[in-house]
Amino acid sequence: MSFDFVKHLETRRKLEAEAPLDPRVEALVNGVIARVADKWTMIVLDVLAEHGELRFGALGRRVPGISQKMLTQTLREMEREGLVQRTVHPVVPPKVEYRLTDLGLGLGAAFCGVWIWAEQHLEAIEQARAAFDARAAD
Repeated sequence: MSFDFVKHLETRRKLEAEAPLDPRVEALVNGVIARVADKWTMIVLDVLAEHGELRFGALGRRVPGISQKMLTQTLREMEREGLVQRTVHPVVPPKVEYRLTDLGLGLGAAFCGVWIWAEQHLEAIEQARAAFDARAAD
């Protein structure tokens, strides 16, 4: 894996030249990263983006390995952040459906860049890991 020192310095200079971040924006970004760094949030985001509106049970079946408790917690946090809309239909038995809001769809689109980056750099990352593991084994 190569390291472009000149490009690194240019990037650092650009960042230093920018106006300081609004502390509220910094807190929001840190909070959003913490929320989406949770693997369940990203998987639920992906499933809802692909399937649209889903009932709790159908959503749970499409997220392998998630417990009902964890799905409930994840959906509540996503709803709190404005990423998911929960709709309760007044029927017996209760019918509850979840769908992404525009914020949720936008976040999903923003994280598409991570998937693209991963695809573009898969081989380089695998090589770096193999080299590290070989050095660690010595």
